[in-house]
Amino acid sequence: MASSSSFDSDTRWKNTALLVIDMQNDFILPDGLMRVDGGQAIVPNVIKAVEVARRRGILVIWVVREHDPLGRDVELFRQHLYSSEKAGPTSKGSLGAELVDGLVIKEGDYKVVKTRFSAFFATHLNSFLKTAGINSLVVVGVQTPNCIRQTVVDAVALDYKYVAVIVDGTAAATPDIHFGGLS
Repeated sequence: MASSSSFDSDTRWKNTALLVIDMQNDFILPDGLMRVDGGQAIVPNVIKAVEVARRRGILVIWVVREHDPLGRDVELFRQHLYSSEKAGPTSKGSLGAELVDGLVIKEGDYKVVKTRFSAFFATHLNSFLKTAGINSLVVVGVQTPNCIRQTVVDAVALDYKYVAVIVDGTAAATPDIHFGGLS
């Protein structure tokens, strides 16, 4: 049996990345502008997934929404949330766009900013992962039927060898919506 130190330092994880999706205050906190009801409950599991990934040498990629405060880059169905008087959800530089307490981008991690559901849509994520030799993905975050599901569908379409979702590290507004989004 391998010791935990040899397991942690082996190279079997060098082609794997952990995608941490939308674990930001506006999605997680009770007063968040885009609160996902199940989001706060998964924070400890996401923290644990990040810790395990770092220990095993798995690349941690933070996928976040950061919108123009006026909403000029947001989906049409969300533009009503932005105005010239107040910044909308996950506006760049806002408290709502920050990672929830307990999650920290560290040296060696990577950050991708998205403005749509998929982490791959109109971002450089795919080229970055391919250049880094990544062919396997593990996904955590919110919201299961939207950002998680669309990112996974796109990863499969882009021919990633393995794509896994940590069920208790992802969440949606209700358990039914969460598990429906996983099927």
